[in-house]
Amino acid sequence: MKKKRPQSKREPKHETKREPKRLSERPPAERARIETFVQQFFHRGAQLTEELLEENDQLRRMHLQLEAENASLRTQLASDDAIRDLLRKIRQLEKEKSDLLSSVHEAEMQSTRFGARFHEMEEELSKLANVYVASYQLHSTLDLRLVVKHLKELLQQLVGAQRYAVYMADPGRKHLVCVASEGEISAKAQRLPLGGEDTSLAERVFLTGKPQINEGPLEKSSERAPAAVLPLHFDDRVVGVILIHTVFPQKPAFGPVDFELFKMLGAHAASALAGALLYAAADAKLPDATKLSSTRQSPLP
Repeated sequence: MKKKRPQSKREPKHETKREPKRLSERPPAERARIETFVQQFFHRGAQLTEELLEENDQLRRMHLQLEAENASLRTQLASDDAIRDLLRKIRQLEKEKSDLLSSVHEAEMQSTRFGARFHEMEEELSKLANVYVASYQLHSTLDLRLVVKHLKELLQQLVGAQRYAVYMADPGRKHLVCVASEGEISAKAQRLPLGGEDTSLAERVFLTGKPQINEGPLEKSSERAPAAVLPLHFDDRVVGVILIHTVFPQKPAFGPVDFELFKMLGAHAASALAGALLYAAADAKLPDATKLSSTRQSPLP
């Protein structure tokens, strides 16, 4: 809830717009809690991996010891009774050897599964950290060129987009204008009409505010069948779309982290681009604070 600015009895009520809190100004306790959780997670994972490796080595040593004992017993057979006893012992040892080999194999499979899962979780944590950094970079500047540069880096490095285009609606909301792109974009696609007879996928996403994302394999994505179309919005107002035509071959499909990233892009990219466009339209000048403070507004409920 927004706090009301304290007012004196003699002074008229008015409010001053407050700048949104930067991400870098978050409480140190919150950042420390996140860092502590990540460190404990990696420490516990490393500890479990070491325990599995030690158990695996112990089983291998036992296997080698049993093979040595088996070879020694075979060389010490001296009589028929001893041979029968030793053969019985050999059969027992062979069974124990088979059981140990099965245990070693099962331990190796568990270690492999745990290592693969650990690697997946490590990648997800890394991507989530990159999402935080990307959202910070989008709002760290009002320079339109830098905002577009950060947005393109985010789409390429985190989403894996190979060919894409970013559109913003014109003031009359009659066209979607391309403000950033990567890859070959046709001249017709530089400016997409709104309200025509043939409704395009980009127009449908812009009008409904609902993203269209291919949840299956992405190798057949193209300009006619894009991998994803994401709305750019302020609250409930859509101001543009992101068209991801194709992705890199290393990206077979979108994962859970990608869907969270798409939600972040819808809000943060829209505010960053709109702020940079307004800043550029004002010739890189900030509003006069005295004019803002003198503007009277009704108190917030």
